[in-house]
Amino acid sequence: MVNYLSEFVKLFANNLTNWIEAQKTFLNTVTSMEKDLETSDRLELILATRTAFNHMIKTIEAFDKWLQDPFIVGHMPREMLLEVQKNVWEILKKLLELDIKHTAAFRDMLLNLSETGKINPLFFVPREQQQRVEERFRVSY
Repeated sequence: MVNYLSEFVKLFANNLTNWIEAQKTFLNTVTSMEKDLETSDRLELILATRTAFNHMIKTIEAFDKWLQDPFIVGHMPREMLLEVQKNVWEILKKLLELDIKHTAAFRDMLLNLSETGKINPLFFVPREQQQRVEERFRVSY
């Protein structure tokens, strides 16, 4: 049993090393691209943001699974859990602040465009014709 457990830990540690290296590679890519994004067009900014969202979702899902694994949390000291919790809450607050600021600014800009007759009708689809409305834009009224 001890030999089996030792082999499991080695394999698990190797998988963790692979994850760490992949995250470092992505971080290096993101860091090296930041300067280029300053002069990017709208499509490139959208694609870069969506790529970031997708990677964040992947990382958050992995972190959530990590914290559901009895082997991991059973061996993780309280100090590590506290560090994760504090950092996650800071990220959450920053994300909420960004969402509030961005959504309010877009709302105000959209109202201004509407008041000045500058809404592009090509981007408008009446509700009756929409087959699926994303949750973020679903408004009850």
